[in-house]
Amino acid sequence: MRSNAIRLGVIGAGNMGEAILRGYLNSSYASGGEIAVYDLDSEKCRALQKDFGITIADSLSSLIDSSDMLLVAIKPNVCLHMFEEQFNNFEGKAVVSIAAGWGGERLKNALPKSARVLRVMPNTPAMIGEGMIVFEAGDSLTSEEHQFAEQLFSAVGDVITIEPKLMNAVTAVSGSGPAYVYLFIEALADGGVKAGLPRPIALKLAAQTVKGSAMMVSETGVHPGELKDRVCSPGGTTIEAVAILEEKGLRGAVIAAVDACNAKSEQLSK
Repeated sequence: MRSNAIRLGVIGAGNMGEAILRGYLNSSYASGGEIAVYDLDSEKCRALQKDFGITIADSLSSLIDSSDMLLVAIKPNVCLHMFEEQFNNFEGKAVVSIAAGWGGERLKNALPKSARVLRVMPNTPAMIGEGMIVFEAGDSLTSEEHQFAEQLFSAVGDVITIEPKLMNAVTAVSGSGPAYVYLFIEALADGGVKAGLPRPIALKLAAQTVKGSAMMVSETGVHPGELKDRVCSPGGTTIEAVAILEEKGLRGAVIAAVDACNAKSEQLSK
């Protein structure tokens, strides 16, 4: 299916909306003339128009009217007002939402019965094309629309599909996970500075080490515990450091953080 079979309208050109648009438009699937965008921040829209030739909609209602599929990339607390205000305009439209807390059932309840919906959970590394993109299973898109959505999001990361009951856990691991990793990188770099490294060098070492280690896990398929064991020589320096991390409760703290994030996500989605 070619991308021009479906006219895409993007509601919101913030960080994530812009990242998805740029990734898609830099791929081989699309050209700017097939896509329209609406955002209250006209500067962001003009920048995208200058770079890719996309259409800037005069109003939200005109964007919806002229599009087959709408990508909702606005703040979650704005969604309800927008859906209520534009309710009738969404008749027969495909609606793909990346708004946190807006699951498939909630979307269906907020839109006309003729609208078709898909809830998506991306994360911020999508901004550099390395995102983890999770589709909520049970969407009501047509097969053509679903294929188009996969093309759209595959341009900014890896796409998988998860059952609705697990989407809060997805938020806790991949949605919020980058923040945990940034904390670890910062702490690892701080440790390097304490040991005498200049901060720019310590930060580069820490960031590249995390990046390379993550790629080892994803590309080799070897369990991270086994990869850890390969670095830990008997009586060596690494096992000494790992013992301190275990003593200080790194593993338990991370698990507890994911658990707390999952609980908060469940609370906010109700």
